[in-house]
Amino acid sequence: MRSLNFCTLSLVFVSCSSEIIPEAPTVTTPYYDRAYEYRDAGMADSAFLYFDRAKDLFLENKDSLNVANCLIQMAIMLSNQNDYFGAQETSLQANDYLDTENPQHRIYLSSNFNNLGKSTYLLKDFERAISFYDSAIQFSDDSLNTRVFLNNKAKAYHDNGQYEEALKIYEQIIQEDSKNPREYARALTNISDTRWHQNPAYNAAPHLLTALQIREHENDKWGKNSSYAHLAAYYEQKRPDSALFFARKRYAMAREIKSADDQIMGLQLLVRLSPSDSAKEYFEVYQRLSDSVQQARAAAKNQFALIRYEVEKNKIENLKLQQENAERNLQINRQRTLTAIVSLLAAALIGGGTFWYRKRKQRLELEAQSRIKASQLKTSKKVHDVVANGLYRVMAEIENKNDIDREGILDRLEDMYEKSRDISYETEDLPSKQIDYHQKITDLLTSFATDSTKVLIAGNDSGVWAGVPVKAKYEIEHILQELMVNMKKHSKASHVAVRVEQDGHQVSIYYSDNGIGLPAGFQKGNGLVNTGNRIKNLRGDFTFDVGENGLKIRMTFPLS
Repeated sequence: MRSLNFCTLSLVFVSCSSEIIPEAPTVTTPYYDRAYEYRDAGMADSAFLYFDRAKDLFLENKDSLNVANCLIQMAIMLSNQNDYFGAQETSLQANDYLDTENPQHRIYLSSNFNNLGKSTYLLKDFERAISFYDSAIQFSDDSLNTRVFLNNKAKAYHDNGQYEEALKIYEQIIQEDSKNPREYARALTNISDTRWHQNPAYNAAPHLLTALQIREHENDKWGKNSSYAHLAAYYEQKRPDSALFFARKRYAMAREIKSADDQIMGLQLLVRLSPSDSAKEYFEVYQRLSDSVQQARAAAKNQFALIRYEVEKNKIENLKLQQENAERNLQINRQRTLTAIVSLLAAALIGGGTFWYRKRKQRLELEAQSRIKASQLKTSKKVHDVVANGLYRVMAEIENKNDIDREGILDRLEDMYEKSRDISYETEDLPSKQIDYHQKITDLLTSFATDSTKVLIAGNDSGVWAGVPVKAKYEIEHILQELMVNMKKHSKASHVAVRVEQDGHQVSIYYSDNGIGLPAGFQKGNGLVNTGNRIKNLRGDFTFDVGENGLKIRMTFPLS
């Protein structure tokens, strides 16, 4: 177990040598702080898990910069665990939360593109890796970081066989790093190695040895490891003994810096260059170390795969819970909406019912008042028709006749008395049978005749009234009585004429006098209004002609 942890830590340390990890923004999130603690302690799996939890919190708070930073850290960890496709995917997700126009985001953009370039380079897609390194350089505002990105880009050119392009970059770097011994030594090594690969006849040894001397003077252990590796590779075909010398020094330095990858590559070279007895020993060490590294990487990959699976599983479960909560909230909202609708309908029904009840009550009260008024009007009409006009008729007879028929007058007065009693008891006073109606009309009209007022009657035969309903006869009698009373009171007429005609199913009555008539603009009194209403009740028509030489009235009504 200890060797597994050693290999894992060594791989992480070495792989980060060409990466630029941006400073973490200042935040107060327990997951975020814990993630950095695990990362610094070399516990990549736990750090990955906590960066993912922190990312979800930042998503909820809409903090895009910290979401991007968490994804960048996770992508670097995936790349360190040789999950290059996962690293690419996560880095591309991080770019979605970064703003190319925001100066504060530039360092994160440059770091993320560099990591994309590294993952793509390790997948042997050199052309696309170069494009990502260009983007990293574009967003870099730090000269040291820019040289790292340029060096990574040059290495991609070198491994892609584009030596001229690689040399241009290395020469640019060596000019800028001439005052920095370690960077100068690295650039000098890279230039010599590239020129040798471009031209196998090129003598790279002087520059490679110069770079080694600088690194030995600076005690740059990682730099010395690189120089030993380049010198061993350079001398392998030219001077095998020198190659073996530098291969042994490289293996020893790789063990000192605890770089498992460099140890494995050094052992491979030692197996090729050493005598058979030593080669066998080196091969056994190589086999054990290679198996240990493979197991460590497989375990790390499996562990990260499990972590990613758990992360995705938790996300799916969270989405499922969110969906269930959304459905539950939707159902609750529907129930609330339904309750509100029912309540509104109930309120509307209650309000509408109350309004309808009040309106109905008002309508019934108005109808009751209307019935009372109608009853009062009916009673008033009966009093007017029967009592008032009847009395006026008796008074006219007494006034105009010298020979008074005492018994007849008493009979009529008694008849009016009985009718007035009937009115007070609201009894129906229409006779069920009319006898000698034409004679009754004649007596009514002639009762208003005097020495100064002549009454002429025409067409008042029994045949004319034979088909007239009893109710119509009752109304006609009171209409004629009303006209004669008004004539007596107001017209001062000396001649009155009443003519009755029947034409088919229609009866017409014509009244005329030669009185003073009615003045222009006169208002109808109760008598004329009652007369018009009576005719309308018979579905008839009532017209009159007002003039200075009397009054003319025409009344028509149907027989049925």
